[in-house]
Amino acid sequence: MTALAIALALFAQAPEGAAPTAETPAAEERLPAGAPRDDYQFVAWCYGALRGYLDMHDEMMPEVTRIESQFRKPGTKLEDDLKVYADMQKTGKTQLKTFQAALTAAEKASVRPINMLGANAVRQGRQIWNAGPDVTKARKAQEWMSWSLPARCETVSASLEARAKLMGATFKVNEESAPPAEAAPAPEPAPADAPRPETPPAPPNPTR
Repeated sequence: MTALAIALALFAQAPEGAAPTAETPAAEERLPAGAPRDDYQFVAWCYGALRGYLDMHDEMMPEVTRIESQFRKPGTKLEDDLKVYADMQKTGKTQLKTFQAALTAAEKASVRPINMLGANAVRQGRQIWNAGPDVTKARKAQEWMSWSLPARCETVSASLEARAKLMGATFKVNEESAPPAEAAPAPEPAPADAPRPETPPAPPNPTR
């Protein structure tokens, strides 16, 4: 099997690891409801879900502050609890860059355009934050406060980027090792036209 074939096989494989049982799947193996199974599309889904969470920060914080102020645990400070949400914004933005790097690597390594699939998966991820008109502000804020990025997002992202970079490097090696194409032989010059025989002069007219 060639190096390129091995890389393609690796790119198509799911992340390594023992398959968890159906009864007790490992946290990093649990597929969120509605998320795509394909690794590239799944990472794009994670990007969309996280992007939606981060974009809702300013909208959610007034209600979050009200809830945190009303339901205080003894011995805790409100500013300490609110700082958690600011820290999550910083962490989330770093995770977005990680997901973007994995998606870009996969797109560069793919032999066919896949960015439209990724864009659709990003939209699917953002849609988890679409709430109906009957959902109250408090309920929406509580769901936002309790949400966390699925553990599987980071493990699949790291595996996707590693396999994509391996396949991209294999393509580069194959291009560099390929023998240069032989130059076509130059066409032979066309033979020169043979000289035409000279026309003999006409005989003089006889005098009368």
